[in-house]
Amino acid sequence: MSSSPAVRLGALEPGPATADHASAVVQFVDVAKTYDEDGLKVEAIRGVTMAITRGRFSMIVGPSGSGKTTLLNLIGCIDRPSRGRLEVCGQDVARLSDDAITEFRSRHIAFVFQGFNLLPVLTAFENVEYPLLLLGVPAAERKRRTEAMLEAVGLPGHHHHRPNQLSGGQKQRVAIARALVKRPALVLADEPTANLDTRTGAEIIAVMRRVQHDQAVSFVFSTHDPQLMSHAEETFAIRDGVLAEAAP
Repeated sequence: MSSSPAVRLGALEPGPATADHASAVVQFVDVAKTYDEDGLKVEAIRGVTMAITRGRFSMIVGPSGSGKTTLLNLIGCIDRPSRGRLEVCGQDVARLSDDAITEFRSRHIAFVFQGFNLLPVLTAFENVEYPLLLLGVPAAERKRRTEAMLEAVGLPGHHHHRPNQLSGGQKQRVAIARALVKRPALVLADEPTANLDTRTGAEIIAVMRRVQHDQAVSFVFSTHDPQLMSHAEETFAIRDGVLAEAAP
C-alpha cells in the first residue's frame, strides 16, 4: 500500500526547519533522557531531534537497548524528557502537571502491547468498553462504539468471550479495538505482532491499516518485524541512544 519507507537520519540541528509543525503529531527538539540506576546516571537517548508525521504508519527500529522503548515512553507521556522540548498532538507535554498529563494521555493516546494486556475477568466487549467507562461516556454511547469497534476489527460474534477463549490473533484484535474505541489521535504499538505467526501478523497489520485509513489515526510502532516494517511510511532508526540511518 505504501511506497518504500522514508528514512529519517539522525541528530538534525534544532530549529524550525526540522519539520512542518502543523503536520507533526510528535516533535522532538534536542531531547535527552537520563535515568538513575543505583546512583549511576545512564543517558538512554541524547540529542534527538525529529518529527513524526500525522496520520502515518511510523516505525521506530533498532537493536535491543538502543533507546526504542525510551522514545515510546516519552511519546506516550509515561516519562518526561531530562532535556529538550517534546510536543505530542500539539501539546508541550513537559509543561503539564502530573494530573494534567494523565488526563492528556487518557484522551489523546492509546497503547497496543505485544502481550495484549487484556483484563482476564472481562469479556471482549467489556475489555473494549473499559476505556469509555474511565472517560465517563454514557452507557448507550459506550455500547454503540464498542460494538462498532468489534465489528471493525472482525470480531462481531465474540462479545461474550473472555481472553482465555480467544486465539492470539483474536486477543490482539480486541486490544486494537480497546485502543481505538476512545478515538485517540495517536496509537503507540510496542511489537504488536511479536507473539503472532506470520499469517496472523499479516491479518493484524491489515486491520490496523484499515482503521488508520478510516479514522485518520497516527500509528507509531516499535518493532523488529520485517513484515510490519515493510508497511512503514516513515522509519526512525536509533542506535546507542541517537538517531542513525536505518539498515536496508
